[in-house]
Amino acid sequence: MLEFRTQGFNGYSVKYSPFFDSRIAVASAANFGLVGNGRLYILGLTPNGIVAEKWFDTQDCLYDTTWSEAHENQILAASGDGSIKLYDISLDQFPIQSWSEHAREVFSVHWNLIAKDTFLSSSWDGTVKIWRPELPNSVTTLPTHSCTYSAQFSPHSPSVLSAVSSDSHLRIFDLRTPASASNHLTLKIPIHAPPRPKMGQPSPMGVPPSEALTHDWNKYRDGIIATAGVDRTVRTFDVRAPGAGPMAVLPGHEYAVRKLTWSPHLSDVLLSASYDMTCRVWTDGSAIGAQGPNETPDPMAYGGGREMGRLNRHTEFVTGVDWCLFGAEGWAASCGWDERLLVWDVRQIMAPGVQKF
Repeated sequence: MLEFRTQGFNGYSVKYSPFFDSRIAVASAANFGLVGNGRLYILGLTPNGIVAEKWFDTQDCLYDTTWSEAHENQILAASGDGSIKLYDISLDQFPIQSWSEHAREVFSVHWNLIAKDTFLSSSWDGTVKIWRPELPNSVTTLPTHSCTYSAQFSPHSPSVLSAVSSDSHLRIFDLRTPASASNHLTLKIPIHAPPRPKMGQPSPMGVPPSEALTHDWNKYRDGIIATAGVDRTVRTFDVRAPGAGPMAVLPGHEYAVRKLTWSPHLSDVLLSASYDMTCRVWTDGSAIGAQGPNETPDPMAYGGGREMGRLNRHTEFVTGVDWCLFGAEGWAASCGWDERLLVWDVRQIMAPGVQKF
């Protein structure tokens, strides 16, 4: 395990470069993101450990970051003052572009993996905005009418995007549809609806709605999305069957889940980061033999998934986690309010006898 100290700044988001396996970015904030400056770290993994290649200081907290999919040196940062800044890490400290249309904190940014000339942002102001880096203004605004913590483009379609919000709904937008009164909204799935009962079994109980803080598209199974948030539970949905409720329900975290991400290597594995100071690795139960022969399933779980291991090395809220796209399967990075970035091998925290990687 490797470690880097973000001295004086609390981590909020960590992202591996899609171009280099040895480069990681961390978006961070002073004073736990409540007030004060922000810093975007560009870190390099070297034989002598993790070193800071560069950093960019900002006047307000940074809550998220995403690398450009078109330019290896460009990266976006989402700020608490409602702005989005684009940096070129080969140039000086100043951003090469900045946008300030959001009325409140920008809490997520995401680059389109297919149409690599566009990116999006979501904000506490109840909107998702679509941008092109060469234009001074956004090209589309999608209202959600509630604080939107996370938004993403689908990895399978350049025109489809999703968002989760404080109103406990997963929204799907398709930019190919007419704007009309729906503003491209094609689906609105209640996250806390109970799963559809299996034949011969009683109906699962629903739970009260709570804020959804994070979600991610499965990289291999088109239409599969995982969500999580304040109620401490990870859920997976198939947006092609929106009325079926969650496919898998994975309880276990003791406090809110702040971030989750599907594996880039395995279709049934995902990582989560939580305010309970742990990162956990899960299977959603979709792979053959996902349930171990000697394991007793969690009675609160649904869909055959389970926790496969956890990292307990953070000493404060864990707010960011990301998989490495390159090299040996299983490497990940996490950051949190303990001012630490950890780079670790997921395989080392998995329970004995679990063979996934």
